[in-house]
Amino acid sequence: MLVELVVENLAVVERLRLALHPGFNTLTGETGSGKSLLVDALSLLLGGRASTELIRTGAARAFVSGIFELPDDGGLRAKLDESGIEAEDGELLLEREILSNGKSRAWAASRPVTAAFLKDLAPFLGDIHGQHDQQKLFSPDSQREILDEAAGAGDTLAETGAAYHSWHNALRDLTELNRTELEKLRLADLWSMQRKEIEALELSPGEDVRLENEKRVLRNVSRLSESITVALDTLSESEHNAAASLALAVRKIEETARIDESLAPLLETLKPAQIAMQEAIHELSHYLGKLEADPRRLEEVESRLVQIEKLKRKYGTSIEEILAFLDQVTAQLNAVETAGERRAALEVSIARLESVYRAVAERLHTLRAKAARKLEKQVESELESLAMRGTAFRVSIERGEPAAHGVDNVTFLVSANIGEEPRPLDKVASGGELSRIALALKTCVAPRVRAKVPRTLVFDEVDAGIGGAAGETVGRRLKQISGANQVLCVTHLAQIAGFADHHYVVSKRESAGRTIAEIQALDQAERVREIGRMLSGQRLTDEALRHAEKLIEEYARRA
Repeated sequence: MLVELVVENLAVVERLRLALHPGFNTLTGETGSGKSLLVDALSLLLGGRASTELIRTGAARAFVSGIFELPDDGGLRAKLDESGIEAEDGELLLEREILSNGKSRAWAASRPVTAAFLKDLAPFLGDIHGQHDQQKLFSPDSQREILDEAAGAGDTLAETGAAYHSWHNALRDLTELNRTELEKLRLADLWSMQRKEIEALELSPGEDVRLENEKRVLRNVSRLSESITVALDTLSESEHNAAASLALAVRKIEETARIDESLAPLLETLKPAQIAMQEAIHELSHYLGKLEADPRRLEEVESRLVQIEKLKRKYGTSIEEILAFLDQVTAQLNAVETAGERRAALEVSIARLESVYRAVAERLHTLRAKAARKLEKQVESELESLAMRGTAFRVSIERGEPAAHGVDNVTFLVSANIGEEPRPLDKVASGGELSRIALALKTCVAPRVRAKVPRTLVFDEVDAGIGGAAGETVGRRLKQISGANQVLCVTHLAQIAGFADHHYVVSKRESAGRTIAEIQALDQAERVREIGRMLSGQRLTDEALRHAEKLIEEYARRA
């Protein structure tokens, strides 16, 4: 239930604070006074679309906040807990801000949230019904959605959609396979030639790097031999070679360390160097021993590198890239070779997925058919209470083309006159009848939250196209609904406003060259005057006041 609504810089509203109560709350005022702006403000708190057009001229932002008394609902508690949001004393503060740069921000219990999160909370907190909802009733998609809501078919509908998409994805894959098969067959000869050309060389990763190094060695055998010989001579062969000199130095330090023990650590430094030198001499001797010129091997290496370079120009800048290209070509050839098997497998899969879809779509159809009969009776009963006794309401379900929503085409049929064949809603319903049918559907289908605290149901000009006795029946029905829910109704009809428990009037005034919308809670005397104005128009007469007073008293007695 909405306890308080604060609006700042929203269109003609500069700032207002509205305290709301349980039961039937009504907002009235002259046309254009800004009554529906309060509905827009509440819509923002429930995750509605934000637009910079709503920001008051000259303001940098528009801001809306609302305090909701929360229903005792496990689903709502779980959703809040998942987001780490704690409601204090059973109340939740929601806030929404629209900035002039087009961005919007939202908070729940002073924690940043998304507009999508507010929309997820909306079914637990409130529901808005306006003239736009009435026009949506003409849409076959909207009529189907209403029936699905009445059937509680959300899970089955989701399952149907998933089955449909799986089926059609498989159909798309088969179409793509057939479309590309001919092109791939034309390319198969080229791919086969490329694979043979690469496989013939039996490449190994890093082979080109190893061959380049071997080529450099074979081309420079004499130079390498000369350099290694000089190195070995310096280390071990000459009269004053480094190995002998280092060995002499080690012996002399050993002798002196026997006299001065402080030189002992120096030996630990020199002995590893002596061992390393011996190992180097051994490695160089081994290298020199196997070093020999081999013109034939050089020719083989150079020929191999030419072959590899030829493949690099065609298939990649390195052997790794060439081998990756080979894997790709092999996979494409395998795909061509197994296309028939894949097609057969896809056809089997498509048949299975279609069967799954048909089965779940049939379950959805059964749910809809059962709910349709129940909804027909409920809506006709509601319409009878709305002064449309004898109105026939039918839900037509016809088989159509498979779609994500199933195979059903849903149409609402209405006959407001006994003996007349029910026809599509947009062909027969007048504005007043449509308003009452929309209200009846809202009453029958609107999600019910089992809670100790009522939800907020908003009806924005549900009286469009009706008046007189029909308006009185709508008002009486809204009064009945307010027994279990908080109702906020924007209306132009005294016959509806007369049933309200709490009456607010919205007006406009000029201040400093600007228009400002204001809202005022009415006491009993003020309420009589406002309803009198609604009955009489511009000129408020004593007769209108007496009529208003009697209307309020009569409606209170009937309620």
